[in-house]
Amino acid sequence: MKESFVIVSDHEIKLTNLDKLIWPEGLNKAHLLKYYSDMAPYILPHLYNRPIVMKRYPDGLKGAPFYQKECPEYAPSWVRRVPVEHSEKVVNYIICNDKVTLLWLANQACIEMHAWLARIDNLESPDLAVMDLDPAGGATFRDTMEIALLVRRVLDEYGIKSFPKTSGASGMHLFIPIKPVYTWQQVTGAMKYIAELVVGVYPSKATTERKVEKRHDKVYLDYLQNGRGKTMAFQYSLRPLQGAPVSTPLHWSEVETGDIHPMYFTMETIFNRLQSEGDIFKRVLEMRQSLDDVLKIS
Repeated sequence: MKESFVIVSDHEIKLTNLDKLIWPEGLNKAHLLKYYSDMAPYILPHLYNRPIVMKRYPDGLKGAPFYQKECPEYAPSWVRRVPVEHSEKVVNYIICNDKVTLLWLANQACIEMHAWLARIDNLESPDLAVMDLDPAGGATFRDTMEIALLVRRVLDEYGIKSFPKTSGASGMHLFIPIKPVYTWQQVTGAMKYIAELVVGVYPSKATTERKVEKRHDKVYLDYLQNGRGKTMAFQYSLRPLQGAPVSTPLHWSEVETGDIHPMYFTMETIFNRLQSEGDIFKRVLEMRQSLDDVLKIS
């Protein structure tokens, strides 16, 4: 199998199985590595100091993936690890703050970049809240955009700005930058309150029902993604679906118009968008918002 040695930031990294097929339409590991090499300036600021959970696809989309929280022992010494206490054990998570680590992850067949909603300087207080919008069978992406607009309207009532992106699959994520002063339970409670308000307004199209079989034709508002240790596929992460879609930040005007689809944004098209639009989520890195008004009544 094809392999190569490259020097990145004074570190040598061995890239293996470069001709390994990842996506069925002919995209291989070399394409995966090239993507994250080119995307590094955009994705790394968002991943900075966040614990990473590896989701590996050693046999591409045709094989079974597996999650790996613990940094493997064979990882190079320059891959940064941070120990995090959980109820039953300590997990040594990878921190991806540089291009060489990003490429090392991609070389482990990590198609997606899954990160915590908190940074290592304050792991008990997330600096992001999220509303994960997941359309059930019978619901469309247009339905999802409609519910996303309703979530935005509710958040706006509390003076809270939200930032939409495609999940890269069939749904959407709303990222909400917050002050890192709240507990995981408080953030989850605040997002539950917002979700329930939306369901109360539009019960025929929105739901917080956890049983999949009871969500038919509705968009599931998954506020539970705000729990400690939960991870999200971050912006600019590739997704393990045919066509190599990318989780892509959106303008709210695009959501309002509704003339978009997740498959518009792929490994092959995203860089043209970045060249014309820049990083739409740059404000997520700069903004810190209060949840106090929601928590007072939730």
